[in-house]
Amino acid sequence: MKIDFDKLGAEKMKFGIFLPNGSNGYIPSKGSPIYEPTFEHNKQISKEAEDLGFDFVLSMMKYRGFGGETGYWDSCLESFTLMSAIASVTSTIGLFPSISVLSQHPAVVARMIATISDISGGRCGLNIVTGWNKAEYDQMGLWPGDSHYEDRYSYAKEYLDILRSLWSTGQCTYEGKYFNLKDCKLSPMPKETIPIVCAGQSPKGKQFVAENADHQFVMTGKKNLIAGVKDIKSRSKAMDRKVGIYALYHMVIADTDREAERITEHIVKAVDRDAVSNILTSAALDTNPTGTSDQLKAALKQNVEEGNMAFMGIPVLHGSVSTIIEKITNLQEETKIDGLLFSWPDFLQGLRTFGKEIAPQLD
Repeated sequence: MKIDFDKLGAEKMKFGIFLPNGSNGYIPSKGSPIYEPTFEHNKQISKEAEDLGFDFVLSMMKYRGFGGETGYWDSCLESFTLMSAIASVTSTIGLFPSISVLSQHPAVVARMIATISDISGGRCGLNIVTGWNKAEYDQMGLWPGDSHYEDRYSYAKEYLDILRSLWSTGQCTYEGKYFNLKDCKLSPMPKETIPIVCAGQSPKGKQFVAENADHQFVMTGKKNLIAGVKDIKSRSKAMDRKVGIYALYHMVIADTDREAERITEHIVKAVDRDAVSNILTSAALDTNPTGTSDQLKAALKQNVEEGNMAFMGIPVLHGSVSTIIEKITNLQEETKIDGLLFSWPDFLQGLRTFGKEIAPQLD
């Protein structure tokens, strides 16, 4: 069963999960569960998400964490290997591994994705990550120089062109600034089209998404999300294309609004300051304006609804079940997004509550 993301703008939003394949998930705080990533945990999340009707799961990839008291992202399960294993134990849910384009040659990744597509019966997409954290790649001798901050979307464009050529024709001869391929072969080719997603938050990133991606994942609160959706839809329309837009949110659910607020406040107060400092030190090296790094720096002063650094700059929906339903309904009506991608402090508890008590009320 292939990923059904063709009906862009459909009335029913699509829901996905940002899998916790890095240590501690997506919250650098001592006020949230601290744990090592395991296949069993991610498998259970994916299988239960499938049973509850979620549309897709996405795994990230980090080659170096940010330390601190929590060891934030110091451990990370490799994205392709993980999604290949999850493909073998699921049957309907969409699967998005992530590729940091500096870490693997596109011809290798084309074959890896074709393999996961075969294992999953055509349920595999790909998240393109252009890479802003120099330390991840410098440790392996893969950092091409600081010009990559400005050139990374040109690099990603060549990368994606090669992927799509191999997937669609099984062959690629390419002469570019970054890659040269001579009669490169791929067989078997994927039987289904591979949907491409990219976060792309900077002006260059947004243009890359509008011209090349099928979907964009957005990490910003409602205040900026409305303008962001209009921007991407306008850019893609000018290219005679459609791009689905999916907003990334943390969710804190409790019996009452006050209890959810208390949990959220505790996470903020217990933020791992050393880990956050290390994140911002890496982000400060990025000269690409208004991209991921600028968003992370701005998150130091933002409230949780817009994305505080205690939640990795990801905005938070918090409240009782009825309040969360109201917030998501308003979010869709006001922003016209196509779907949401979720993370929780406790993933299993959170997805069960959402799947059983919240999602049915959003149909």
